[in-house]
Amino acid sequence: MAFNSRPQRESNQMVFGIRAVVEAIRSGKEIEALFIQRGISGGLILELKELMNEYQLTAQQVPVEKLNRITQKNHQGVIAVISPIVYQKIENIIPEVFEKGETPLILVLDSITDVRNMGAIARTAECAGVHAIVIPAKGSAQINPDAIKTSAGALYKIPVCRHDNFMQTVRFLQESGLQLVCCTEKTQDNIYTPDYTVPTAIVMGSEEDGIRNEIIRISDHLAKIPMFGEIESLNVSVSTGVILYEAVRQRFAVNS
Repeated sequence: MAFNSRPQRESNQMVFGIRAVVEAIRSGKEIEALFIQRGISGGLILELKELMNEYQLTAQQVPVEKLNRITQKNHQGVIAVISPIVYQKIENIIPEVFEKGETPLILVLDSITDVRNMGAIARTAECAGVHAIVIPAKGSAQINPDAIKTSAGALYKIPVCRHDNFMQTVRFLQESGLQLVCCTEKTQDNIYTPDYTVPTAIVMGSEEDGIRNEIIRISDHLAKIPMFGEIESLNVSVSTGVILYEAVRQRFAVNS
């Protein structure tokens, strides 16, 4: 479900040079990754670091050899990667969904780090009518050309909300009247138990670590996908599709 008010997307690009990166940050560009040469100093670097604190940005301290591999141009010890999408705030989207008379369906991705999984999940979410995807600012896959390609362009269509305080954002969803359904093996209940026709946020965790315990503890429902084969788990993008389309099935049955 598209929102006409989505900001115009930007082209994926790389900015190098200290002054250029400073101006990119000041102009409001979405910084996907920031690399700073290890041990570099000087007045412009201090200005950059002050700006990073102001905008709550973090950087990877890397040897100059890595920067030289990224570009042969005069990078001055600093390279920034600009996100190909414009991130949104979930606090702005939830009220808009309610105002449209729709029932929110939000997908929360806890530490999904594989860019192709991110892209595949976004493609399924857009097809399923998910209103927005919520991800943490740290420990999440970059939205890069691989993710965009795997999503078949869905990452340009579905709002992606990246938040620094991830737990606070999850609590905001509950406080806004959404039930929190965690897809996890840590339960006896299956994904067919919850009622997805009410405002819902579905949480998916990484295949390695699952959903963080802080979210599990405050969730309204824990739900697992029934497994009957010898392999114990599904790929996270496949699991996301399974539970999302149970929500679609229930909502379709109510509205048909």
